[in-house]
Amino acid sequence: MLTIDDFDFDLPTELIAQQPTPERTASRLLELADGGLHDRRFSELPQLVDAGDLLVFNDTRVIRARLFGHKESGGQIEVLIERIIDARHALAQIRASKSPKPGSRIVLEDAIALNVCGRSGKHGEFFALELAGPGDLWTLIERHGRLPLPPYITHAAGSDDEARYQTVFARQPGAVAAPTAGLHFDDALLGQLAACSVEVAWLTLHVGAGTFQPVRVHAVAEHRMHAERFEIPPATIAAIARTRARAGKVIAVGTTSLRALEAAAQDGELRAGAAETDIFITPGYRFQVVDRLITNFHLPKSTLLMLVSAFAGLDAIRTAYAHAIRHGYRFFSYGDAMLLSRE
Repeated sequence: MLTIDDFDFDLPTELIAQQPTPERTASRLLELADGGLHDRRFSELPQLVDAGDLLVFNDTRVIRARLFGHKESGGQIEVLIERIIDARHALAQIRASKSPKPGSRIVLEDAIALNVCGRSGKHGEFFALELAGPGDLWTLIERHGRLPLPPYITHAAGSDDEARYQTVFARQPGAVAAPTAGLHFDDALLGQLAACSVEVAWLTLHVGAGTFQPVRVHAVAEHRMHAERFEIPPATIAAIARTRARAGKVIAVGTTSLRALEAAAQDGELRAGAAETDIFITPGYRFQVVDRLITNFHLPKSTLLMLVSAFAGLDAIRTAYAHAIRHGYRFFSYGDAMLLSRE
């Protein structure tokens, strides 16, 4: 039985990246290949993939989902939007000394009045909110909200973060965290990959606030994931079929792309369309779609560390993370990356 202790490691605080590299492609890349570890630069990626391979990117865009405000009683609150359901309704996490009661009202950034409708989610971890005044939530949150940097980044979001905590191909608004493997790509690198006859395809998975939630159970099998929305267009399904036909490899850019692809193939056939997934990938999972994975270094005891351990092998990931710590790789969202092959 796997427990969260199987996915624990000691990480020096100084290795948690607080700022991105000056250039997106200047980060380091640890390649696991042929049973060994190879220290690379991300800019070398075109030399590490083959003509005919396919890179699948997540084109979600991070919304300005963090807002501060107060309850009717005057108590201060911090809100992290989980998802905007429609122009007038949203789900959110609320931090306050006392939780707001159903039927009460909150005001965010002195600009957005919301009615608290009650609790939502599998475990009641989200608040259902309804816009109390005119306008629409998409516009109001983008106008008054703040970029939701992860909790391990200690500075408030600034103008540099506004640019660098989005991928250069972010198109579909709805995420509250960036698909961080994609942060290493710039337009020049995408052009180089195209010149090497590497195909690209797109999907959308809106990363939810649950991505920051710790695993609170000891036995891994007892954990339940938050559901996230995703959509895979028919063009991406066709690109994967072409890649298979020419014996190329399907390379997921990030754990979000991998989760969407594997979720869409749960019944044995990869299907286009929109859906929600709470797929939880741990060692022993049989991958159906993805051959290689580009990913950042993940938190101890996290579901993402479990996922990459399932993909590349638990022992291989333990060895790779120990190597990364010894050699000063930078961890988490603004950190360095890995290139993994399926075990």
